[in-house]
Amino acid sequence: MSLVNILDIQVLDNPTNFKNPFQFEITFECNAPLKDDLEWRMIYVGSAESSEYDQVLDSIMVGPIPIGVNKFIFAAEAPKLELLPKKDLLEVTVVLLSCLYNDKEFVRVGYYVNNEYTDEELRENPPEQVIEDKLQRNILADKPKVTRYTIDWINPENTFKQADNMEQQDTMMV
Repeated sequence: MSLVNILDIQVLDNPTNFKNPFQFEITFECNAPLKDDLEWRMIYVGSAESSEYDQVLDSIMVGPIPIGVNKFIFAAEAPKLELLPKKDLLEVTVVLLSCLYNDKEFVRVGYYVNNEYTDEELRENPPEQVIEDKLQRNILADKPKVTRYTIDWINPENTFKQADNMEQQDTMMV
């Protein structure tokens, strides 16, 4: 049983200009006292072909966590355009929200992200050089992919085999 459960995630400022910060309002429930803080990570997947283009947009520690319902806004700057492969820039990609306790990931929420030009002419005939100011990011907020992992909340040194501890759901509702 997880001691922390995500109740809701709202994607804020969506759709928006590509250069604007990512913003998520995260509501979660803590069912028992936690000795340590939670670590939240926001990761932008730069290319489906290689994780070398993934960018950790931010990593924050949240705590101490009171028992009950908690809410916060997790915001991070947009990915660095110069670190992304040009061929993948106008493709669908993913942004991941990951939560860890004692360096053990127990939940990951993935959202598809569609980057495209706001101008119809640029969408049909994309220029060789990316025009950053004309790019729009649209997060498909209503279709998150949630993956939960079983961790030992009391003895963090205990580990479980990855295949045995994974449960996927297509919606946020638990």
